[in-house]
Amino acid sequence: MLITLIIPPVKQIHKTLFTLIFSSIFAWSLNLHAILLPEEPIDAPVEPAMSRAEIEAGLKSHDRALYIKEGWIRDPYITLGPDDYYYLTGTTIHPDDPREETDPYNPGLGQQTAVGNVVQVWKSKDLIDWEYLGTPYTLEDSYHEQPGKVIWAPEVHWIEEMGKWALVHCPRPKSILAFSAGAELKGPWAFPMIEDMQRKHDPSLYQDPKTGKWWMLWANTMVAPIKDDFSGFDGEAVRIDPSSKRPDPLNPEKMISRIGHEGATMIMVGDKYVHLGTAWSTDKGRQGSYNLYYCISDKINGTYGPRKFAGRFLGHGTPFQTRDGKWWNTAFYNANVAPLSREGIQDRDLGETAQTINQRGVTIVPLVVKQLENGEVFIRAKDPDYANPGPDEAQKFEKWDSKKCCCK
Repeated sequence: MLITLIIPPVKQIHKTLFTLIFSSIFAWSLNLHAILLPEEPIDAPVEPAMSRAEIEAGLKSHDRALYIKEGWIRDPYITLGPDDYYYLTGTTIHPDDPREETDPYNPGLGQQTAVGNVVQVWKSKDLIDWEYLGTPYTLEDSYHEQPGKVIWAPEVHWIEEMGKWALVHCPRPKSILAFSAGAELKGPWAFPMIEDMQRKHDPSLYQDPKTGKWWMLWANTMVAPIKDDFSGFDGEAVRIDPSSKRPDPLNPEKMISRIGHEGATMIMVGDKYVHLGTAWSTDKGRQGSYNLYYCISDKINGTYGPRKFAGRFLGHGTPFQTRDGKWWNTAFYNANVAPLSREGIQDRDLGETAQTINQRGVTIVPLVVKQLENGEVFIRAKDPDYANPGPDEAQKFEKWDSKKCCCK
């Protein structure tokens, strides 16, 4: 009997393998969420944001974390818009959900999630007073026949050449890229990449300052160029991992090289592309601190150098520059217990469960972002309580004294 083997194209094999690998990691993550989430609402007061005087002084000194806005939010994203206002969005609760008050530390995951089905946006001239712009996008705007129930990790990007805002969000089964009708951040929304936007976890956009080309990053981490008219991808997606390896927490006999598991973004420092990603300090879901890591390359699609540490408690925040050129990173509450005291935090092992010093709301943390004389890039949080990994960190990184120069 003659048996004929039908072998799919290499492109399809790669796509299938990635889908299987990512689905396994994603399912493992969800299972951990179910196990490691708090069973009851956390009974703890919510601290108010810092005063205007404190924030103004901190913005000038650029040496300490600033708790700038109270309110239930995850994955906060800040960008400077074309009108010289800072725009803020993120994963938010529905505006009229009573759990804003009754369950203020809701983890936003599992069956008890308080994540809403809208994108809320605020704008500010000074990062202190925030004007609420409402909900310019909701799941009723989605092109999906069954759009789901939640919106995760929205970002808004001003596309100068189109004179429009681009909006991306997930979760993965319902991910979208949408464009505003004009220069205002509002609908009606257009969806030019329906086919190519299928199943993109944590999508983010990046414009190459060298060429003006727009790229998309998703998962941790795939990257692909986008056509000039945003009608689809303009080339094959490739995976960009750090060159360094570390033991797999699920199987110490194996090694992993991924930068993290979500929240990928990109910036340029000097002539280097910097790929940033998020992971728990222990490399295990919801155990330890939620941290930010990076690696660098001469090309957007790699290859990239070793994985480096950017900051503790900075996971799924986004780096941004203020008008004066200073670098900051957003941060938020992501834990299974109430926010911790900062006293003694630098030497405290947090590996038992998800823990943070961030208050509920939006915190911004100053960064050192610098290209060194040898061409390497150095990024670290300047606030000492965010600057170094804790004892629970799975990978070993060099300690940095934030009171000293980062080196030459």
